[in-house]
Amino acid sequence: MERSESSRREPEVPERSPAESSAGSSAGSSPIRDIDTLLSGMKPKLRDGRYVFISVAPSDTGSIPWEAAIREDEGMTLVVRQTDADLRELEYDYVAAWITLEVHSALDAVGLTAAVSTRLAAVGLSCNVIAGNYHDHLLVDYDDRHRAMQALENLAS
Repeated sequence: MERSESSRREPEVPERSPAESSAGSSAGSSPIRDIDTLLSGMKPKLRDGRYVFISVAPSDTGSIPWEAAIREDEGMTLVVRQTDADLRELEYDYVAAWITLEVHSALDAVGLTAAVSTRLAAVGLSCNVIAGNYHDHLLVDYDDRHRAMQALENLAS
């Protein structure tokens, strides 16, 4: 399926000044590595909407507004809004809520993912983690989003 470049729509990313780009940090903060500081300051935030995982050929990614993308041997896995997947009649089998940990976690920080996934598993919840340059993002079953938020808030306190 051929797509024109003009039909391509990707998530908007705010432009950053050269000073912000070279600083490599979020809102002037430095990445945090200390596990106690990460946990106490993680500030989980529930994003609006429902998200799904889809798999498409790499050549089809330009026609789908994605939130996250991962290249795998089998094709491209995209995390997209459920409404966008439904509009395009794309198949999925898991509907997730998206929680962002607002602490500026360092990519080489040790223990945050383990602590979060252990806490969620302790209350019977699965979690899919995506690390961004500034924050960690958790995708949990949509119906369990409030339980997940409570568990994360308890972990932070």
